[in-house]
Order: sequence, then C-alpha cells, then structure tokens
Amino acid sequence: MSTFYDEIGGSPTIRAIVHRFYAGVAQDEVLRPMYPETDLGPAEDRFASFLEQYWGGPTTYSERRGHPRLRMRHAPFAVTPTAAQHWLRHFRDALDEVALPPEQDQQFWDYVTHAAQFMVNTLEEPEEVPRPAR
Repeated sequence: MSTFYDEIGGSPTIRAIVHRFYAGVAQDEVLRPMYPETDLGPAEDRFASFLEQYWGGPTTYSERRGHPRLRMRHAPFAVTPTAAQHWLRHFRDALDEVALPPEQDQQFWDYVTHAAQFMVNTLEEPEEVPRPAR
C-alpha cells in the first residue's frame, strides 16, 4: 500500500516544493523577519522533514525534534492573517512549480490552507480611523 508521500514522488518532490517555498520566503517582507537565522537552510530542512513525515515518509522529523507542537514552536512569532496569506502565496507558487496531478495538488493545498489558518495567533491591528474634524 503506497502513501501520499510515495504517490507524489517522495523526498525529491517534497524537497523541491519546500525549496521553492523558501525562495519566496527569503524575499518576503512580512515572513522573512520571522526567521532569525541568516541561512534559511536549516528551516528548509526542518520543514521538509516535517512534511515528509506528515505525508507518510521517514520519521526523521520526530526522531530529531520530537512531537511537532507546531503552534508552540510558532508562538514567539506574530502569525497574522496577512502572514498566513503570504505563506500560502509562496506555497501555491511551489505547488504550481512541481505540477502535481490535480487530485494530489488539491489534497496538499487543502492541508496547507488549513495549517495556515490554524497557525494564526495574532489578529492584526485595525487601521486607525481618522476622527472627523470638529
């Protein structure tokens, strides 16, 4: 019985998606400040390992880092709805680049869309509304 990980091409496909995703993050004015590391390589590796495990591949992520605890790991950062949209834009670009079959693309997209919404931990400050002159 094959896993989703196997169906989409395993590690090479997931690593291509994550690499393209981080190429977008590296240039993103909203997301880049959330990564304190100068080199995004370690974050890229962690995310790829997480996705490989999630989709039925090797359990390297848990062996190295334990339970994912995604919300806890992201708690120090203000993940706003705007940040989630930026995250999704880069992920959409990455999925488009690897061109998964439509059914697998939709399954992956559904997961990341839900994950992005789940990770929001800070509502944005409302824009200041000018007071009318008296």
